[in-house]
Amino acid sequence: MAKKKQVGRRVEGWKAKSWYKVYTPEGLGKTYIGDTIANGPENLVGRIMQTTLGEIINDYSRQNVKMKFRVNEVAADAAYTEFIGHELTRDYLRSLVKRRSSRIDCHMQIVTKDNKKVHLTISCYTFARANIAQEHALRNAIFAGINAQAPAWDLTTLVNGIVSGEISRDLFKVVKTLYPTRRVEIIKSKVEPVAAAISTA
Repeated sequence: MAKKKQVGRRVEGWKAKSWYKVYTPEGLGKTYIGDTIANGPENLVGRIMQTTLGEIINDYSRQNVKMKFRVNEVAADAAYTEFIGHELTRDYLRSLVKRRSSRIDCHMQIVTKDNKKVHLTISCYTFARANIAQEHALRNAIFAGINAQAPAWDLTTLVNGIVSGEISRDLFKVVKTLYPTRRVEIIKSKVEPVAAAISTA
């Protein structure tokens, strides 16, 4: 039996979609970072977008910083995002590792004063190879430095401190007094929402 002929002109899938301009959060200047396509706002919210810090601030020297955002609001043809993490590129990290030196990684999580749980990976690069006791001292100094400042940070302050290098510089000033240190980098961050407290009253 023959199929009934379709009445009217069929709209191809991609033609039925709309383009949206994507912007960074207000704390990063609501900068336009590109376009994305979706069937509608409901299909766009939650989408992960990635760019580099270099693209955001028009500084090619910062192309080594990958930035991740999640679309959390759509208004007309504009998609607004929230910061969910960053990571330094592998090529850049390889360039920091030198022979006869140590890379000391610190993994920790903090909760900002606006209730965001953030996982941080911080690396310390020394001029010479450190022994276990020296690594332990450097790691403890980094933990103490972050924990001392974290209660005063909201997410915007934390992100700006990461991308500007201010937090890394503050940590460097501390650890270099303990052992000859070449560099401190926050090599990765990841933001997770903190579950709201459930009242038992």
